[in-house]
Amino acid sequence: MYTFTCSTITEIAEGIRSKAFSPVEIVDAHFKRIESFDPKLNAFVHLDREAGVQAFAAESSVLRGDPVGPLHGVPLTIKSCIDVAGWPAPAGSVLRMGYIPKRDALLVARLKAAGAILLGNTNTPEFLMAYETNNLTNGKTSNPWNLAYSAGGSSGGEAAAIAAGCSAGGVGSDGGGSIRVPAHFCGICGLKPTPGRIPATGHFPPGAGAFSWIGVVGPMARTIADVRLLFEVMAGPDPGDALSSPVPLRSHHKTALRGLRIGILESLALGTATPETHAAVQRAAKLLADQGFTLEPFRLDELDRALELWWFFFGPVIGQLLRKAVAGKEDQISPMLREYLSHATSGGPITLDSFIEACAERDLLRAKILRQMQEVPILLSPVSSGPAFLHGEGNYRPVTGYRDTMRYSQWLNLTGFPGASVPLGLSNDGLPIGVQIIGRPFEDELVLSVAEAIEAGRGTWQPPPLEVS
Repeated sequence: MYTFTCSTITEIAEGIRSKAFSPVEIVDAHFKRIESFDPKLNAFVHLDREAGVQAFAAESSVLRGDPVGPLHGVPLTIKSCIDVAGWPAPAGSVLRMGYIPKRDALLVARLKAAGAILLGNTNTPEFLMAYETNNLTNGKTSNPWNLAYSAGGSSGGEAAAIAAGCSAGGVGSDGGGSIRVPAHFCGICGLKPTPGRIPATGHFPPGAGAFSWIGVVGPMARTIADVRLLFEVMAGPDPGDALSSPVPLRSHHKTALRGLRIGILESLALGTATPETHAAVQRAAKLLADQGFTLEPFRLDELDRALELWWFFFGPVIGQLLRKAVAGKEDQISPMLREYLSHATSGGPITLDSFIEACAERDLLRAKILRQMQEVPILLSPVSSGPAFLHGEGNYRPVTGYRDTMRYSQWLNLTGFPGASVPLGLSNDGLPIGVQIIGRPFEDELVLSVAEAIEAGRGTWQPPPLEVS
């Protein structure tokens, strides 16, 4: 069972196609894993026992010799802010506990069409507005490497479930690091794609207008090859997504990447990371240099303003909208959402002029940053300033809070750049440390290729010591 639940998506799919094992065995092993470990982790919001029926149907297809999709029989999970028909999708909020979507989000439909079997959906902070997964509906999600620590947020349930072998992979969302940070905290991989590469329709909060380039949906898994496979299945245009772009999938041969210039990101605007975190970035740089890439220090200007603009949209603008949404129901919201709203709306209402000016400045700033990366298409950086924090330590306070510790991830959501997180080592406390690979818009596949090179140099993925109490 342990082998099944820590196998890669590719291994599971190939084993099913070759009849080495059946979808029924795979799904049963994952449900047993969930029964053993989710009481400790609290990663799941909803489990669908119909997955067992789907596994029998998937097995019958293989035995008949029917054509099967690339994810046939593979057990996956979905963040509980993404619509799956018939499943509760509370997004961590008491105010959404009665919401049951009637149809699948397009990305979910694409996963199912590829043969995936969805086991259930996973926990988030309320309305996704924190880097720790805790709420009034389901409680806190713990880190499988040490249960005293947070799994991160807002895709903390996904990261914990995948790292623990309760799911082969899944889908999170990211408005300021919410895929990359939990992946980094829990020792798995995640991709924040370019807005428009994967349709975000069916996600709550909805991405529309000026917010469509801040929040994206993306794949999470234990290996970059699995992240790539999920990305390829979900990617593609969608008339319902205003940023959707018919960008064809690309591939990069290893020999063509030799000599590629990669910058080790430097900027005083990003704050101070722990020595262990910097050491992980330097190790990633050496692994890439050993494979023929050209590594160099790279100073990126304007990130201080990019972070200020990101907070303007993620804080005051979204905060003002959420404040209206919860008006009269403040007694039903979580302490973490209350803290976010307190900080986000402390400056009073925003004006139309300030909003329009910020939208225009964002586009001009993005162009300035892109010009700086014209000859250096990939950057390496930390994901956050350190590894996972203890439960309850996450906050929005100055200096120690999210606006300081998560800056390495946040600016990508202002500019719409793709970024991937890859685990590379452990802290002195035994907690995972990941590195971030950053690319230019619509060059997601190049980001994944560089991430794969780091992974290849690192060696086999290591599971967490789940027997800790």
